[in-house]
Parts: sequence; structure tokens; C-alpha cells
Amino acid sequence: MPVILPDYLQPGLRIVFVGTAVGTKSAERGHYYAGPGNEFWRFLHVAELTPRLLAPDEDATLPSYGIGLTDLAKHIAQSHDRGLTFDLPAFTAKIQQYQPVVVAFTSKQAATVYARHLGERVASYGAAVWTVAGRAAYVLPSPSAANRTPTNPPRVAWWRSLAHFAHDTVRGLIVE
Repeated sequence: MPVILPDYLQPGLRIVFVGTAVGTKSAERGHYYAGPGNEFWRFLHVAELTPRLLAPDEDATLPSYGIGLTDLAKHIAQSHDRGLTFDLPAFTAKIQQYQPVVVAFTSKQAATVYARHLGERVASYGAAVWTVAGRAAYVLPSPSAANRTPTNPPRVAWWRSLAHFAHDTVRGLIVE
């Protein structure tokens, strides 16, 4: 079965963003978070994780900013999620191999799938009490245009908080 979008992973990443599965529009366009109204790219910039606003067709450049991308389901688009199959051991092995500082789930759904695999529960946005292959986990509200559920604080604030969390986690790793 072909992979819809490639992983953008390499050693030395600060943050790996993990979605549940690529969206239909992203699959059609061949780039992550490319659906109309998806705020992923804006949130990255506003949170100062990238120095400028990137476009979805620049997704392959993210590792140069210390950022990686992957999904839990690599073979089917999100809109067909009744057939989603997750190879969570393979996902965990990727994180173990590349050792990012933080694994950031771009939706509560993705985080919940992984947490249940660990026998854990996702209670809220922010830093998780569990890890992915020993790496800090962080849960974000989805940047999708379809996600209009209000959060407190607003969705973009969680992304800013992630940037601070990643910075503090990096500092903690250097000190230890």
C-alpha cells in the first residue's frame, strides 16, 4: 500500500508534528496541512517556530528549521477514517530512531490514539504525562479549518506554549 505523504524526519529535530492521517485536500495537493483554511503554517510562524510564514508546498524544508512531520496512519486520507489503520509500533520506532526533543500531536484524536496504545488517557492540551519512546509529548488543538471548537486559551496560544515548552525541554536536556 503506498504512503500518501513521506515523513520529514531526521536526527536533531526539536519538534516532530504528528497528525492522525493526511487530510483529503493535502493528499490531493501532495503536501502536509494544505487544506483550505488549515492554520498549521500560520500557527508555526506566529509561535515563532519558523522565521517566516511558509506555504504547504515548502513542507520538505521544515527539517532545516528543526521541525519534522509524520502521521499515525500513512496509507489513507483522514476523510476515509473508518478504514484508518495505525502501525503504532512503527511510529514509536521512528521516534526512537530520530530522537526529537518533543513529539507534538496536532490533534487530540491523534494523541488519544497513541495514549490508548500506552494504556494512558489524554486529559487536556499541553504537555502529556506520558512519552513517546522516552521523548516529551505535547497535545495541540487541531489547526484544521474543520476544528471550530473553542479552546481556552485560544488554539494559537497552545502553539506558542509548545514553542516555550520545546525551548525549555532543550535547555533541560543540555543542563542534564
